[in-house]
Amino acid sequence: MISQFFVLSQRGDNIVFRDYRGEVPKGSAEIFFRKVKFWKEDEAEEAPPVFNVDGVNYIHVKVAGLFFVATTRDNVSPSLFLELLQRIARVTKDYLGVLNEDSLRKNFVLVYELLDEVIDFGYPQTTSTEVLKSYIFNEPIVVDAARLPPLGPASMFMQGTKRMPGTAVTKSVVANEPGGRKREEIFVDIIEKISVTFSSSGYILTSEIDGTIQMKSYLTGNPEIRLALNEDLSIGRNGSSLYADYRSSGGGTVVLDDCNFHESVHLDSFDMDRTLTLIPPDGEFAVMNYRMTQEFKPPFRVNALIEEAGSLKAEVLLKVRADFSPSVTANSIIVQMPVPSYTTRASFELEAGAVGQTTDFKEGSKRLEWCLKKIVGGSEHTLRAKLTFSQESHGNIMKEAGPVNMNFTIPMYNASKLQVRYLQIAKKSKTYNPYRWVRYVTQANSYVARL
Repeated sequence: MISQFFVLSQRGDNIVFRDYRGEVPKGSAEIFFRKVKFWKEDEAEEAPPVFNVDGVNYIHVKVAGLFFVATTRDNVSPSLFLELLQRIARVTKDYLGVLNEDSLRKNFVLVYELLDEVIDFGYPQTTSTEVLKSYIFNEPIVVDAARLPPLGPASMFMQGTKRMPGTAVTKSVVANEPGGRKREEIFVDIIEKISVTFSSSGYILTSEIDGTIQMKSYLTGNPEIRLALNEDLSIGRNGSSLYADYRSSGGGTVVLDDCNFHESVHLDSFDMDRTLTLIPPDGEFAVMNYRMTQEFKPPFRVNALIEEAGSLKAEVLLKVRADFSPSVTANSIIVQMPVPSYTTRASFELEAGAVGQTTDFKEGSKRLEWCLKKIVGGSEHTLRAKLTFSQESHGNIMKEAGPVNMNFTIPMYNASKLQVRYLQIAKKSKTYNPYRWVRYVTQANSYVARL
């Protein structure tokens, strides 16, 4: 059971605090923030999601730059608490439209009303946005989208000649548009997190995709929706479906290792034409989660080389090549490479004409960091670095450096080739034609290149 729940800003300010059982000291929020801010245990740079201080268990997740924290003295399931915190963050975002410090402070009455319904005397009750609608009576104060920080290129998704409105994902599920009308629209996001490990010679050692089809509905009346996926989709490594004796046809088959569906999804016609039928609940939810280990073309090729350039010096060469279409642009790329612990200084040399690139030597953690604002498909970028050591490496430099880690976000690109063929909404009238938005996003989960 939960003793306390609180939300902290990045500065440690207490935005929301609820003490359910009075078993934990009131200063727990300050204790938590100090511990997270100055974490020095286990040689880790960041505090783990679960830790114990003076007999109090602190479980936390970080969402949108905010710390969602639960405390308890009991021996509880960490997975249960972490999932609960994620769901509280999600349902809060459903009601407020946008999740940040400003929206929480402006809507603190609504947030406390939500917490009182979600958790009762430390016991979780419900995190369903649809169920909570019957018990929540306060209207959200919508934060002006103009006050939000720029979302950047990654937030803008194209669909044909249409551009998704900038406020599309900052709407509350209960607030109406100006004038009292509610804009009929639905958003479907195919989000994939890929894990790839390259050998020192550039070959792929391991590759995996964890994907989810997220849906957020602003449709009134809960109409039935049909979501059609690739006709050649197969589930199970033997090429056959887990649900029937479906056989894929032709090349380019999308083979998923396994998947699971939301409880509202009906699979009556899934084995025949790969169509999901559902009546979407209010709020954001995962229609389908899937995993794929079939060979796929990784979006980036990463090559790294380090060699000695004297008794107390070494040179590093990092090369990143984008293996996707020039019409696609990756954003927020960060390349990191650990260097030997006796490295004292690093100087960098970017390629000629480099724009939107920054470099840094993190002396505390002994790693090089290369940040690129964007990378256009088909392009290649190179970074050279010169390292200075405090002692000789004795020929072990390759073992003491690396591996290279890479983080990125690629809008309108998915590595698995899973596609939404069509999104059909049951018509309530001949003039009923809600907006439909389908977006694809690929992110790095673990993108590693060995030296």
